[in-house]
Amino acid sequence: MLGKLLVKYAGKYWPWLIVVLVFQFASAMASLYLPNLNRDIINVGVQNADIPYIWRTGGWMLLISLGQILASVLATLFAARVAMSVGRDIRAAVFGKVSEFSEREVSHFGPGSLITRNTNDVQQVQMLTMMGSTMLVTAPLLAIGGIIMALLTDVGLSWLLAVAIPVLLIIALLVISRMVPLFRSYQTKLDAINRILREQLTGVRVVRAFVREPIEEDRFRVANAEMRTVGRRVGSLFVILFPVAMLVLDVTIVGVIWFGGIEVNRGNIEVGTLFAFMQYVMQILMGVLMASFMTIMIPRAAVSAERIGEVLDADTGLATAANPVTDFPETGTVSFEDVEFSYPGADEAVLSGITFAAARGETVAIVGSTGSGKTTLVSLLPRLFDVSAGAVRVDGVDVREADLEALWATIGLVPQRAYLFSGTIASNLRFGREDATDDELWQALEIAQGADFVRDMPDGLDSKIAQGGTNVSGGQRQRLAIARAIIRRPEILIFDDSFSALDLTTDARLRQALWTELPEVTKIVVAQRVSTITDADRIVVLEGGRIAGLGTHEQLLATSETYREIVESQLGVDA
Repeated sequence: MLGKLLVKYAGKYWPWLIVVLVFQFASAMASLYLPNLNRDIINVGVQNADIPYIWRTGGWMLLISLGQILASVLATLFAARVAMSVGRDIRAAVFGKVSEFSEREVSHFGPGSLITRNTNDVQQVQMLTMMGSTMLVTAPLLAIGGIIMALLTDVGLSWLLAVAIPVLLIIALLVISRMVPLFRSYQTKLDAINRILREQLTGVRVVRAFVREPIEEDRFRVANAEMRTVGRRVGSLFVILFPVAMLVLDVTIVGVIWFGGIEVNRGNIEVGTLFAFMQYVMQILMGVLMASFMTIMIPRAAVSAERIGEVLDADTGLATAANPVTDFPETGTVSFEDVEFSYPGADEAVLSGITFAAARGETVAIVGSTGSGKTTLVSLLPRLFDVSAGAVRVDGVDVREADLEALWATIGLVPQRAYLFSGTIASNLRFGREDATDDELWQALEIAQGADFVRDMPDGLDSKIAQGGTNVSGGQRQRLAIARAIIRRPEILIFDDSFSALDLTTDARLRQALWTELPEVTKIVVAQRVSTITDADRIVVLEGGRIAGLGTHEQLLATSETYREIVESQLGVDA
């Protein structure tokens, strides 16, 4: 999966990668050439007391060193640009994929895990891209080129390399083999931390209301301790690898000095040659260390890439039709045709045998006990879920055959839990339609019975809204959410228990305004309060996921025992 991601997202930047590789090649070749100049200065310049030669050769060394520094800086700069671009593209791809998910896929992965995959996991792949493009040429050139140059310099001391390099590789492989499962566990623990933190921040009011702070603190402490334990084990492996690698490097250098000094004393090699050989040994072992560092990063990036790939390869429940319909033959019509719906793994269907229709401008109410499937039913209209059997039609078209953008453009949804985004009242309302004017915003607020409290705010439409709308009351959130849906100018308005936080007077005024100002808009209303839907054109009574009654208020009082029980429990009407 890692290779697939890098080929797909880094491959598009191949011209920049070639530039990086060229600069890395130049830097590595300069590193391999400098020891020769150093050898010549000692063997020729110092030994013969040739000062001009020393200055001349030293000047070349300085120029080559400056060129090496410039090449390394440019390579790092371009590599960083490529890595940042790759990270941006993968994040955009994951975000785009998640935005296509139905509620089913979001629940499967979990919001916390999806956030981690699009942040920390992408960062690991991005870091590997950065380090890989800068070390991809340098590490093998320093290691292989250094071995060749060392052999050309002195074959007699090269047996030290035959011992040091395998020892270093064996140590690296042993450490890496233990790191892979730890990295996978670490990412899982990070998911858990994000999930717990997200739940505690979102539900802070509930936590405080039930005095659960100590319990939640313990819950976070346990997850944090588990992550610390895994992180400590990963850190201990890093602690082992680099000191041991440096020990091998230092012992090898000591061996070169020891055995090289003996050869110098015997007159077999010159002092400058020994220094050059020692530099090559350092370059070889540094190349091996760089390669080891890369191999350490690869397992973690591979785990992250696997998690990213799970999201990108996931099949969304909202499959797009081969030839999606964009032109709808009807306007504002809704029909459910023998609809059945089951959640994955559920033993029984949530909805079964649902059949009813709504004509343009009609108001259809849906009532029933808790858990009867009301929210699930209306979620089928904008394709938050897809039916298991039967068909849901909007404007005469099966929603599974409709173009999603075209379908969503016809529907205005006010969810059961009104959610507002951080920004202003105006920005939240324009979430429904970006080009809405201030006059249109005020008109929508008037219909939603929210204009008065917005005018009372210091900045009116520019008043700040906190994330989730936590700085306004529940009733105000609902009215702003209703206004946001009205701004969209939909053909169909869906109210999923959207009047529950309103008092009876405001509820009545809002319904009156909706019926008066939007007479041609079809309204699907899920309600708990019977008083909200007595004047509906049609009422659907759900019980156990099936239709237990269908008709007007008066008809259902006469024919539906379930509906009569609901009415009697709320209004005290003797059915």
